[in-house]
This record gives sequence, C-alpha cells and structure tokens, in this order.
Amino acid sequence: MRIQTGQGTIPLITLIGIWSISALNALPGLAVSPILGKLSLIFPTSTELDIQMLSSLPSLLIIPFIILSGKLTEKINNIYLLQIGLVIFSLSGILYLLSTKMWQLIVVSALLGIGSGLIVPLSTGLISRFFTGSYRTKQFGFSSAITNVTLVLATILTGYLAEINWHLPFLVYLFPLISIVLSFYLKKNISPYPAGAELKNNKAGNAQTAHSSSFGKFGIQIKHLMQIMAFYGLATYLVIIVSFNLPFLMKEYHFTSGNSGIMISLFFLAIMAPGFILNQIVTYFGSKTKFYSLLSIAAGMALILVSRTEWLIGLGCIFAGFGYGIIQPIAYDKTTRTAIPEKITLALAFVMSMNYLAILLCPFIINVFKDLFHIETQQFAFIFNMIIALIAAAWAYLKQESFLFNDSFKST
Repeated sequence: MRIQTGQGTIPLITLIGIWSISALNALPGLAVSPILGKLSLIFPTSTELDIQMLSSLPSLLIIPFIILSGKLTEKINNIYLLQIGLVIFSLSGILYLLSTKMWQLIVVSALLGIGSGLIVPLSTGLISRFFTGSYRTKQFGFSSAITNVTLVLATILTGYLAEINWHLPFLVYLFPLISIVLSFYLKKNISPYPAGAELKNNKAGNAQTAHSSSFGKFGIQIKHLMQIMAFYGLATYLVIIVSFNLPFLMKEYHFTSGNSGIMISLFFLAIMAPGFILNQIVTYFGSKTKFYSLLSIAAGMALILVSRTEWLIGLGCIFAGFGYGIIQPIAYDKTTRTAIPEKITLALAFVMSMNYLAILLCPFIINVFKDLFHIETQQFAFIFNMIIALIAAAWAYLKQESFLFNDSFKST
C-alpha cells in the first residue's frame, strides 16, 4: 500500500516509521511519574532536590538539544541523526532498568533528555520532507494525535507496571528500538531534498534567488517564526495547568486522585481528537480557526471553575484539550512556511522547544502571581489562564487576516 504525499507516493511502512517517532515524543519523564511518591522510600537518603532533578532534568536538556538537532539537520544526514538519537534514547531505557542508585537515575535522565531532544524536531521535520500542502497539514494532525494517544496509553501502562516493580515503568523507554528498525525504511525512501521544495522545481536561477531572499540571509522569516513560537508557547502554557493543577483543584473539591486521573486522560484524548479531522476543521473555520480554538480553551477553564460536578469538569477538560489539539499541529504546519526547505527542521525545532519551555515555566508563573495577589485557592490558575485565553482570542479575532492567524488553505 502506498500513501499520497502531495508530490507522489511513499510506502505505508515509511509512514509508520514517521508515526513511531511522533509516539516517542510523549515518553520522556513518563516512567518517573508513577514512582515519584515512592522514591523517598526506595532511596531514603535522597533529597527533595534529587527527586526534582529526576523529573525535570530530561525537559531541561531536551530544549537545547532540540535546537542543536535542528541545526545539525543542515549538515548531517537526517536519518543518521535520527538513529543516533534513537540509540541514545534506547540506551537510557536499558540503563534505567539496571540503575540501583539515585545518582545513576539522575545521570540516565540526562541521557534520556539528550536522546529525546535529538529526535523531537525530526518527528515533524520528516513530515515536512515527505509531504506537501493539505497532505502535510493532515499528517501534522495525525502526528499530534499519535503523540497524545501514546501519552494516555503509556501513562496507564506505566502506572500498572509501577505496582509490580518500580523498575518496570522504564520498559517504555525501550520503544525506540522499534523505531530504529523502521528508520531503515525511512532511509530507503527519503529524497535528497526536502519534499515540497520550490527551489528544486524552479528552473530559473534568478527565481530561485528571489525566493531565497524573501526569507532573509538566514533562510528563515525571523519575525514570523518568533510570532509562532510566542503563540505556541502561550497556548501550551494555557492548557498545561489542566495536567499540573487539576489534581490539586479536585482535591480541594474533595474528589479522589482516581477522579483527577480520569479527567486528565479525557484532556489528552481531547487533544488527540482534532488531529484526525484537522483539514476539515481548518477548511471550515479558515482564518478564525485559532480564534475558536482559544475560545474553546477559555470555555474549558470556565466549565472547570463553575461547577464541582465530575461531568462538567470532564467536559471542561475536553473543551480545553480540543482547542489545543487544533492549535498544536497547525502551529507546526504554519512553521513550515517560514523557512526555505533546508531550514524547515531548524524552524520547527525552535517552535517545538517552546512546548518544553512552557511546561518548565508554568508552575513558576502561577506561583509568582499567586504570591503577588496573596491567593491560595487552586482555582486561581484556571481563572488567570481563562482571562489570558479570552484576551488572546480577542487578539486572534482582530488579527485573523494576519500571517499568524490566517490558517485558510487558500492563503498558502
């Protein structure tokens, strides 16, 4: 079976290889989450800083290595770079299983961050290499959906494995071994130039020069790229409080931790859903796509706040997740229009790094404003982010014809 790319076809096995890399984006830090509460018992001499480093170090290292990977794609064969990252990722999984001391786990966590950082931009970069136009938009949607469904399924799996033995959740970090095998099919079918490269199809040398110059001397439209980075970082910050703060809010509402786990699962499943119908959503809403997405996020926050009933909180999680599930893949798709083909993966690397930066900064931002206003309730994070989402929605409506917000296919 062969898959249409917008400029020809590729074998289904090649597409599965790309999808497998998208699935890996959900894994860093996942295996540690279900054992965080047990670590002080497993390692009695470990400090609070040790435990914090174990959970945060991968994200800290992912950010610089995402940028490094994006830059290396200009000089190194993309599949070789992918395979190096996959090997490092898999090695960290093996070493996690063999580690018996806290310092060993911390060192391996750093290794995990390096390996993950190297492959993250390639998960979207390879889509831009193989696909063009609406086919590319569709695949970015699928990539986002696969990442989030993997997150839900792997969370359930690691929670179950943690009940058996604290080492077993680290088995999920061996999944890259599958991607290593599939990467050889990618190597076989990848073209020497990025898919959709206007430069490749343009026979006139002066037209090539004009095309390149429109992106500046760096080959990237810096202003447009920074707009996408800021917006994507903001959107991630707005919704990540569902994952960070909802368990504490539901505890304040006197619900059990099991209830909050179900709500967070609904949130990630909702992020997944738009990926399967992304082209239809963008076609229907056009230049108002991000406006309605931000309204959906704001509505989700409001539903979580207005009632202490499970079904309304769950509906709020769905609204928030659905809005972000639209924004994430179209942000990646929009990024591909800000750079010449050889620089697209680097541009995507900068945008994807904002996801991890927002995750790292979110707790600090909320705590700063809570201290500033002397507010202790867990509702504050949702009220604060709902207001920001509404302001951003108004901005998106007013600027709907601008580069950042006009997602109509006709505008491409």
